[in-house]
Amino acid sequence: MGFLQKWATQNFGEAEIVFNVRPRRQVQASKRLLNHQLMASRGAFQLNVILVLALAATALSTLSPYYYEHVCPEALPTIKRVVEAAVYNERRMGASLLRLHFHDCFVNGCDASLLLDSTSTIDSEKNSRANQNSTRGFEVIDQIKIEVDKICGRPVFSCADILAVAARDSVVALGGPSWMVPLGRRDSTTASRTQADRDLPSPFMDLPALIENFKRQGLDERDLVALSGGHTLGFAQCIAFKDRIYSETNIDDDFAEERRKTCPRNGGDTNLAPLDPSPARFDTAYFSNLVEEEGLLHSDQALFNGGSTDELVKAYSENARAFSADFAKSMVKMGNIKVLTGEQGQIRLNCRNVIN
Repeated sequence: MGFLQKWATQNFGEAEIVFNVRPRRQVQASKRLLNHQLMASRGAFQLNVILVLALAATALSTLSPYYYEHVCPEALPTIKRVVEAAVYNERRMGASLLRLHFHDCFVNGCDASLLLDSTSTIDSEKNSRANQNSTRGFEVIDQIKIEVDKICGRPVFSCADILAVAARDSVVALGGPSWMVPLGRRDSTTASRTQADRDLPSPFMDLPALIENFKRQGLDERDLVALSGGHTLGFAQCIAFKDRIYSETNIDDDFAEERRKTCPRNGGDTNLAPLDPSPARFDTAYFSNLVEEEGLLHSDQALFNGGSTDELVKAYSENARAFSADFAKSMVKMGNIKVLTGEQGQIRLNCRNVIN
């Protein structure tokens, strides 16, 4: 053993000798090991880069409340201003704008297909049974699109996102909860009246049919009851509840008699009645009415008729905070149905027409 090795053994032990005083063969082996480690590290780094890029691509194809924050920060305040003015001018418009978002999302996802007018190649969803002479507020959406594109300097805000934000702002304008609206939807290039006839829930559905209808959209019973609570706002046409007030038995007699005054057995099909006693205020009266068998539509009262949703209806009737929280959650969930993102679809210049 040489002097240096003896000194190292005395001061640092055998482990340090191997590190500090290695034979040539050990040095070469260490170099080979180091090269292998460097190659492995380089491979791991490349894999991490690939994973990061993949995650970034995924992030770009998902919705975010901050999607327009940098490209057009004034878009959301602009939508809010137009919606508030429209609701101030006509309180019923808030319910109409909320309904547009709902009827859009239930037909092949939240893609603004409902807004498209009929053409030689498009059979507009506006002509479906549930929408014809019923959905309204299209002119307000047109106005929002014009104002937003003006403030943004170019058409970057999709019509599908306008529907989602306008629905939220309408609820807030009528005293309801607010929520962060995930954004980044793109607009469809087609529409389907046939699909609208098939997928939109009917006011004549019973509970099993409603549960199945919502299930096809990825929504559960809590979503069904919470979103049905949107009927705390707005009106329904006589034709939608005529059979209920004249033929059904699970209905309060005084309530039925009151509704018959403006909804005759024959005629008057387009006459309106409020869906709950405070149709321009977001509250829990809708659910309280159901408990008292005063639901206007057959599909409303089906939620409280001895079935699996009775307890939730009763809970909402007694707890406004719980209803508001669940309504907001379900609106976000509904707004995520089959969205178009990334390079899918388009950003329309006019919400009524596809860009060719």
